[in-house]
Amino acid sequence: EVQLQAFGGGLVQAGGSLRLSCAASGITSDDYVIGWFRQAPGKEREGVSCISGTDGSTYYGASVKGRFTISNDNAKNTVYLQMNSLQPEDTAVYYCAAGQPIWSQTAQESSYYYTGQGTQVTVSS
Repeated sequence: EVQLQAFGGGLVQAGGSLRLSCAASGITSDDYVIGWFRQAPGKEREGVSCISGTDGSTYYGASVKGRFTISNDNAKNTVYLQMNSLQPEDTAVYYCAAGQPIWSQTAQESSYYYTGQGTQVTVSS
């Protein structure tokens, strides 16, 4: 059984930082692309970032580029999302997903096989 467990969310003030973790089981993360998605109330889910377990290639959405950093530890089957300079508009439930998407489709959650439960990130102004 494949499980993706996201944790590390919380409440932080604007300008603060959080690090999210996505722990995978039932798959070998170095065979997959692991992506982070987020969904704010009343908004569609959007792709935030992803990393290829095969070659380490990364993708960042325009709204987080320069502020968020994704990394992986294949030995631990875990992917991290370091989020700096957080803003209220970053408030959302963050989800991680695993799949083998075509790289041009890595921002589309429909391209992934598995999605875990989310972790809430709240940024206060």
